[in-house]
Amino acid sequence: MKIVSMFLLSAMAAVVAASAQPALTIYNQDFAVVRDTVPLDLKAGENTVNYSEATAHVEPDTVILRDPSGGHSFQILEQNYRNDPVSQDLLLSFFEGRTIDFEMRDRNGQTYTIKGKIVRSGYVPHYSAMNSYGYEYQQQQMTMASEAGQPIIEVDGQMRFGLPGQPLFPDLGDDTILKPTLNWLIESDNAGKFGAEVGYITGGFTWEADYNLVSPEKGDNVDLIGWVTIDNQSGKTFQNAKIKLMAGDVNRVQPPMAFAMRTAMLAGGGGGAPPVSEKAFDEFHLYTLERPTTLRDRETKQVEFIHAESIQSKTIYVYDGANLSPYQGWDNGTPEYGTQSNKKVRVMREFSNSESNHLGIALPKGKLRFYRRDADGQLEFVGEDEIDHTPKDETIRVTTGNAFDLVGERKQTNFRVDQNNHQADESFEIRLRNHKKEPVTIRVVEHLYRWNNWEITAHSDDFAKRDSQTIEFNVPVNPNEEKVVTYSVHYSW
Repeated sequence: MKIVSMFLLSAMAAVVAASAQPALTIYNQDFAVVRDTVPLDLKAGENTVNYSEATAHVEPDTVILRDPSGGHSFQILEQNYRNDPVSQDLLLSFFEGRTIDFEMRDRNGQTYTIKGKIVRSGYVPHYSAMNSYGYEYQQQQMTMASEAGQPIIEVDGQMRFGLPGQPLFPDLGDDTILKPTLNWLIESDNAGKFGAEVGYITGGFTWEADYNLVSPEKGDNVDLIGWVTIDNQSGKTFQNAKIKLMAGDVNRVQPPMAFAMRTAMLAGGGGGAPPVSEKAFDEFHLYTLERPTTLRDRETKQVEFIHAESIQSKTIYVYDGANLSPYQGWDNGTPEYGTQSNKKVRVMREFSNSESNHLGIALPKGKLRFYRRDADGQLEFVGEDEIDHTPKDETIRVTTGNAFDLVGERKQTNFRVDQNNHQADESFEIRLRNHKKEPVTIRVVEHLYRWNNWEITAHSDDFAKRDSQTIEFNVPVNPNEEKVVTYSVHYSW
């Protein structure tokens, strides 16, 4: 059985409020908390109630049903969830062993009927991707479906695979539903008619943030426009709903592989109040759409939630010639280790998410696209990157691409190792060339991964130690100039 964290249950109870207006809190982890109204007309004792307005991806074990006024006392004795709406395949299974009519069409387009006995319908019940038995069980059910998914029909004493024509059913059968349905057996102390509220967790919803950063032709002051995109694949339309968006990493315990399988299957700057408000909520951040909106099934809706102008940013050029990863491990004996030369100089943008910089709100993770205006005022796309959840007063640093007119070269000029005395010496030369019309400062990043005991014994430029294995040189390079940086390092172990 799936375990839902206590935070989700308490959040769901908070979402369920006394109002006939449906409400959604959509999480950026592909699920949502829904609150809706259920009209109940109960008699004293046991009552059977069918609720067919839930989504197609409701998680039944998260359902909360209550009277918001507290005036009626009742208990759900039993809950059944059916998510197998009537279909041709299902009706074929109901009529297995029986003979029905099949509509055929001749070469002239005229229709006629033949009789056929349904020997095997080929119907396989639906199995949710969130089934608690996990991935292997799901694979087994998929295999069963592929093996048993072809009907067998007897026509004039002969067996044939597949349907001979369009089946004509005499009725819908006695045990069919038209939509996914929750069936409750409710015991009530007293008779009463009231509007109860139902809350539950459901899949089929996603939301994400996207940002557009616009720069002028010259300069680094930028405008930031942020959108939230909401996608409803839940199987239900929410009319005039109050929508909130939760940003953060909410812990949920999933069966093995189930979350990945479900994800694979789901496939204004003017005046007035902002369309989306933001506040801290528990250890997360909550964004509320200020006006009710209709979110239709299979609809994607976008809302602007931030519009900030004249944000001060700066461009950073970074040359990482070795492109090494700390996960490559130590190597104090191979001369070629770390001598790969990357010529690309990376372009990065950096700005502070602070009120003094016309921002200062928690920014949910999302894709950030960069545009710069040309001389004629037209916007040109110049790169994109992603940002993580970023609190206020933190620095955002993103990569826009590689500089066309900046080139770096890195080569090893000396390497000597003395295994007996457990030491090594190494020297590098880094060449930086600027083909721009203006001067730039290039941040040269060097990784000292030979060993954790090291000392810089010679250097042509000042450097800063960033961590236990990284140093950086900030090197100014004039237009059409080549600047050479050298350094030597001594390792001991």
